[in-house]
Amino acid sequence: MNLLLEPLGYEFFVRALAAAILVGLVCAVIGTYMVLRGLAFMGDALSHAAFPGVVAAYLLKAPFYLGAAIAAVGTALAIGWITRRGRLRGDTTIGVLFAAMFAFGIFLFSTIPNYVGDLFGFLFGEVLGISASDLAALAVLSVVVLATVAVLWKELLYSTFDPLAAAASGLPVAALEYLFLGLIALTIVISLQAVGIILVVAVLVTPAATAQLLADRFSRLMATAVAIGVVAPIVGLYLSFWTNTASGALIVLVETAGFLVALALGPRTGLLRRRRVSVPD
Repeated sequence: MNLLLEPLGYEFFVRALAAAILVGLVCAVIGTYMVLRGLAFMGDALSHAAFPGVVAAYLLKAPFYLGAAIAAVGTALAIGWITRRGRLRGDTTIGVLFAAMFAFGIFLFSTIPNYVGDLFGFLFGEVLGISASDLAALAVLSVVVLATVAVLWKELLYSTFDPLAAAASGLPVAALEYLFLGLIALTIVISLQAVGIILVVAVLVTPAATAQLLADRFSRLMATAVAIGVVAPIVGLYLSFWTNTASGALIVLVETAGFLVALALGPRTGLLRRRRVSVPD
């Protein structure tokens, strides 16, 4: 019991725990829609697209959340617009803008004469170093994302499963698509300090992908993804505290371990399914 209670005596750990729970919750909700829409690559692209915003914010001495949000949301909307107007495949547009934005971030970074440790923290995550003001900003962004999904739950669900029928019924499918891209971008901004630019796509995709192996209804899929998305960061943070290792990496490794267990033993793909098939009615 002392192993569980001792870390809670440190304020930095409590803040990190609150941040990790918020990140896991928001990522699981948005990640569920992303996985169903086949947008996993979008998460990777937008996380890297946020990098020049973080560097620019550092150079201008502005809040990093603001810089990351402008870069990520702007890139997300640009991807949607170019894909529609240019009649290109989505993955083609993502590949072009993803590479361009990350290259721009590297260029801006190269203009800084000395090593900047704070910026490297955003590449690999530094949730244990989150401040009270960072936590407050993260909470506000989380409320914005979750409230938007709650209000437009049915519309987002309808346009996800059957966009043609949704458009025929009068729903503004194009506007909903732009809105969802913006929500993905904000979710990535929320996750940056917890797991970093490199690992954020795993936190977005892995809980939902694991839930897909365990549930066959959307409500159960979402609930399972949220449970995994909240529990895995807690476990990862405790492991990080006890072993004095990278917190973001351990959060992702815990989620990946859960995915592999679900893949091996889950009712849809694993040993449980084989047993059901082999047992006669």
